[in-house]
Amino acid sequence: MRIFKGIAASEGLAKGKALVHHHASMTAEKQHILADGVSGELEKFRKALQTAKHTLQEHNASDISKESRDILETHLLMLEDPEYTQQIEAYITTNLVCAQWAIDSVTTSMVTLLEQTDDELLRERAVDFKDVSLYLIDAIKGKGQRRMEHLGEDVILVADILMPSELFAMDKTHILGICLDGGGRASHVAILVRAFNIPTVLAAGGASKTVNDGDEIIVDGTYGEAFIRPDHTVSQMLDERYARWQQHEVELHQMAVLSSTTTDGHEVLLKTNIQTSSEVEAAKACGASGIGLFRSEFLFMESLENPSEERQFEVYKQVIEAMAPKPVTIRTIDIGGDKVVSGLGIDEKNPILGWRAVRFCLSRKDIFTVQLRALLRASVYGKLQIMFPMISGVEELNAVLHLLEHVKGECRNEHIPFDPDIKVGTMIEVPSAALCADILAKKVDFFSIGTNDLIQYTIAVDRGNEKIAYLYQPFHPGVLRSIKMIVQMAHENNIPVSLCGEMASDPFCSVLLAGMGLDELSMGSQSLLQVRKILRSVSYKEAKALAEHVLDMDSYLTITTYIREWMHDRFDHFTTI
Repeated sequence: MRIFKGIAASEGLAKGKALVHHHASMTAEKQHILADGVSGELEKFRKALQTAKHTLQEHNASDISKESRDILETHLLMLEDPEYTQQIEAYITTNLVCAQWAIDSVTTSMVTLLEQTDDELLRERAVDFKDVSLYLIDAIKGKGQRRMEHLGEDVILVADILMPSELFAMDKTHILGICLDGGGRASHVAILVRAFNIPTVLAAGGASKTVNDGDEIIVDGTYGEAFIRPDHTVSQMLDERYARWQQHEVELHQMAVLSSTTTDGHEVLLKTNIQTSSEVEAAKACGASGIGLFRSEFLFMESLENPSEERQFEVYKQVIEAMAPKPVTIRTIDIGGDKVVSGLGIDEKNPILGWRAVRFCLSRKDIFTVQLRALLRASVYGKLQIMFPMISGVEELNAVLHLLEHVKGECRNEHIPFDPDIKVGTMIEVPSAALCADILAKKVDFFSIGTNDLIQYTIAVDRGNEKIAYLYQPFHPGVLRSIKMIVQMAHENNIPVSLCGEMASDPFCSVLLAGMGLDELSMGSQSLLQVRKILRSVSYKEAKALAEHVLDMDSYLTITTYIREWMHDRFDHFTTI
């Protein structure tokens, strides 16, 4: 028996026979050619380009998630990148080598440069270029390299590496789980396996070199462990863990029709965060009380051109109608920082503190007013709430509210119907807004606390910087006191307050946040049932006592330890699942 410890990339347990997949067959052939062979190799490369594009377009036409489509569109753009294709053609012509060699060499050079940069987003693009090169080499070889398009039985896939393109091409109905030698939780493969709901362990070392086809293997995507040829004792232990996990999943699905009410009758509304209209069905399936955050900027990020008013209206209308009569909160464009949209001229040395979100919107009213018109038009089809991001003070809030009233006036003049009672709120995600929450609360209908940025700005830690990632602490006393203060100021002004950052989806935070007085928590739909189960298992009195006790502590280390022990004492599945 061998045990490999890696990264838990996609929750769940899977048990079955191993299917081992190596990339040796995808190695590029390296042959020199004569000068009169150049035209033939260029033709091979150009045909491979068309074949690869066709393959990607076929995948893109299928019913896939927004995350999956984003990855495919990125790869298509790379195949159409003239700099990339021209370098490959020049390499063939100049060095008199075959097309496969040129593709491999040019790609390797680009990948090396990207992996050496300090920009995390650029480093991630290295994986995309590797994948695109495999598509091209596969198209040239024409030997049907991907051996998993049609599987006759259920398997656990074990591989050295796995490219997103390969995952798209696989017969995923028969893939119970995945174990990879490499990879990271933020990689495209990790994003896809979560979208496909396949239990997965990444960075498991040399697992693919140890496993043989047909070996029994158990993948635990919750703990990040892979057990190869488990002995009887371990197998029995894992069978028990698997049975508990299955029972836990059954219990969670039963939560979909229940309210998020504590044992003593206090309800905390649970809503979902979405990026596309395709995610609405998942929100409805888990019994969400509405959409707490629709990230509208992804409409702008998915296209090379700004979406028209009509395009935005249709998307907003679709989501609002699908969720009616439950509310949908749409956040206006929050671009800049780590969310870059091509063609808008956002290129700054310090984008996190730069021209982003509402600052961008107020300086590009031509773009912002189009969105506001689309939102107002869509508001008659259900219950829409508009939310402004990154408000730092009353001046910015007054400016966006004034612009919204101006657009309402235009709609009235043009006899365009909209909901006259539409609710408007603001995100609280920078310290200045938190400190002025009592002032802002008098001007809006609701607050939503964006803890991802609030933590970052409160502690002054770049959440994308690996060197100081340990400082990004949700349980920092400064963060918790800010949240408590925001909630208090909102309630003193009789407006509800939601929390829509990653803290909302963390089961260890749920009871604490409820005890701090949050009216709503908004999270990914995959987390909602777990949080609901927890909240239904405690009393509001217990939650408030926990919050009061924790708020008196002086260190995030002490708070973290205390909360984890508190949760483990009350919820067996934190230690047994």
